[in-house]
Amino acid sequence: MCGRFVVAEVGSELVGMLRVDVQADDLPAPSFNVAPTDTVAIVLDSAKTEPPTRRLEPARWGLVPAWAKDPSVGSRAFNARSEELEDKPMFRAALQKRRAVIPASGYYEWKREADGKTPHYIHPADDSPLFFAGLYEWWKDPAKADDDPTRWLLSCTILTRDAIGHLGSIHDRMPVFLDPDHADAWLDPTIDHARDVLDAAVDAAPVIAETFADRVVGKAVGNVRNDDPSLIEPAEG
Repeated sequence: MCGRFVVAEVGSELVGMLRVDVQADDLPAPSFNVAPTDTVAIVLDSAKTEPPTRRLEPARWGLVPAWAKDPSVGSRAFNARSEELEDKPMFRAALQKRRAVIPASGYYEWKREADGKTPHYIHPADDSPLFFAGLYEWWKDPAKADDDPTRWLLSCTILTRDAIGHLGSIHDRMPVFLDPDHADAWLDPTIDHARDVLDAAVDAAPVIAETFADRVVGKAVGNVRNDDPSLIEPAEG
């Protein structure tokens, strides 16, 4: 959890809602079955400028810390428990200076039942964009030359918290959701109280979740090769 999500569109709507200054040219295409290690669009505030520049950039889903020997470690770090970030070397530094927002249309969760797991599609009832709190990192590939434009890998993870309310009946964890106001504070790289901002977002996430709808969908979403709008349609029968 959260292991699959949907991004039905990337670009102008998010630029407007989150006041993005710079949009990358190589953003990923829309997807109805985003999986770990896929490329996703993330929003971050670059501290290299004054004031910080808000950017919409492509990133690999699965955090690869700067000290990693290779990117494979990121396949296990697509989620991070919000309550444990300071205790994990992989996430501790990113919490302080490299916070991101991962936009989505909705996400999938599997509910354990007597006869197996049933996939649910969870999304804002009004179909407005959904914003996950996340972290990002830059990893430099030591095998590539300094003048190789592909030597730097941008990666990210999605933060989670205990699920409550109707989402808690589907799974015991849920993403940390952000409204635009919390997103602004979360992205600000100049703050020195990241835990306070995160705790406020964690506390507000259940209120946002109350506005969500969910429905049972077909099991085709379990195969990462499937990627089309039919995946979010109600399951037959």
